[in-house]
Amino acid sequence: MRHVFFTGFLIAGLGLPALAQNADVQWPDCYCTDKTGSRIELGEEICMFVDGRSFTARCEMSLNNPMWREMSTGCLSSNNRLPQSGGPSFDAGLVHT
Repeated sequence: MRHVFFTGFLIAGLGLPALAQNADVQWPDCYCTDKTGSRIELGEEICMFVDGRSFTARCEMSLNNPMWREMSTGCLSSNNRLPQSGGPSFDAGLVHT
């Protein structure tokens, strides 16, 4: 009798996880925040300034917690700091004005 009860309990216990996979589960939104509190989605990269240094960091998951992972030192910049000479930077000698 004890063997039949244990077998039935084991079969019922193994079937419950299969039923849970089909349940409609609302998982919480996971995201990171920057220093202003803006939402940064998982996988996005931003430039961070911490303790006087800058680095590129990506929002990732670690042990079910969103966290920042340093990807590279320094940050890419779109600033174009070419010296300003005042004149054109190409020879327009063949252009008819």
